[in-house]
Amino acid sequence: MRLLHTSDWHLGRSFHRVGLLDAQAAFLDHLVATVHAHDVDAVLVAGDVYDRAVPPLPAVELFDTALHRLAEAGVPTVMISGNHDSARRLGVGAGLIERAGIHLRTDPDGIGTPVVLSDAHGEVALYGLPYLEPALVRERLGAERAGHEAVLIAAMDRVRTDLAGRPAGTRSVVLAHAFVAGGAPSDSERDITVGGVAAVPTGIFDGVDYVALGHLHGSQVLTPRVRYSGSPLAYSFSEAGHRKTMWLIDLGADGSITGDVRLDCPVPRPLARVRGRLDDLLADPALAPHEDSWVEATLTDPVRPAEPMARLTERFPHTLNLVFDPERTGDDPGASYAQRLRDRSDQQIAEDFVAHVRGGAALDGDERAVLHGAFDDVRVDTAEREVGR
Repeated sequence: MRLLHTSDWHLGRSFHRVGLLDAQAAFLDHLVATVHAHDVDAVLVAGDVYDRAVPPLPAVELFDTALHRLAEAGVPTVMISGNHDSARRLGVGAGLIERAGIHLRTDPDGIGTPVVLSDAHGEVALYGLPYLEPALVRERLGAERAGHEAVLIAAMDRVRTDLAGRPAGTRSVVLAHAFVAGGAPSDSERDITVGGVAAVPTGIFDGVDYVALGHLHGSQVLTPRVRYSGSPLAYSFSEAGHRKTMWLIDLGADGSITGDVRLDCPVPRPLARVRGRLDDLLADPALAPHEDSWVEATLTDPVRPAEPMARLTERFPHTLNLVFDPERTGDDPGASYAQRLRDRSDQQIAEDFVAHVRGGAALDGDERAVLHGAFDDVRVDTAEREVGR
């Protein structure tokens, strides 16, 4: 059975104020063309269909068009909701839409009920695990404790229970939207940390023939059977080095991966990050290939130059982001705030602030737990409000 694995469309998202709807439409054209050109048997969409819980109308219309085209192609499609989606909104009409071969899996109660497809070698059970916010689904799933690992373990217990009752030789596929250990994040994913822990181990998915992951925007192979497709478009300059692709997976008669191909997605405009003094950036011939790219420029001039954006756009007309990082020694108290905070989590920044205002005294374990709880409460409150919208 040939599977096309994609995720993280983020329909309705912009890139530094540049609208991406046309680029997203071009990707969906490419997706449908790929389904036909490669004789795909099922399309897997592993969450974050939309960029926010209440997407703009043009994004909804684009999604609606995509559903019609996939249904017309006659190829089953399985979709789950991600942490950016409103599960309830995305799942409206799921029962009716399913009659057209589009299977929306947004309700945690349906985790143990797969979409069952057949080929010449027997049945394939496809289980959809929508994004599981621990505080909202722990009791429904009977998880032993709070946290992403616990709720995913409980969800996979339901999957394995159902799979055990199926005929011997039934192959299995799981779609999940989560941060799995070993994956490399980028700047454009929303933080889903709970209690200071974001990643869950790959072993949670043991025993499944293929796991189609969503959430991280870079295409990654965690194990031959556990993979991220990544987003089809770049949504931050941290993704400048990404190759945006979909996975074409051939699932053999015995559940083995008999073929895997990364299929490139259309690139609306390449991304480039350039760094240096302004005059050097404007004169360096080696930067000529980036003159038609979307550019993020980091200026290292000791003193901020006059009209830097206007001067940059004369050579790089698609400059979208300007960063100042003056050349200074590492211990220079004048080092930029952004530079001092680079690669530090919200929890670490908060701990440093508390230590600073009380004279340098570090937090003890109980105080760190209070901060963990505060960040978790804010995230859960946001999720609950989005669910209710």
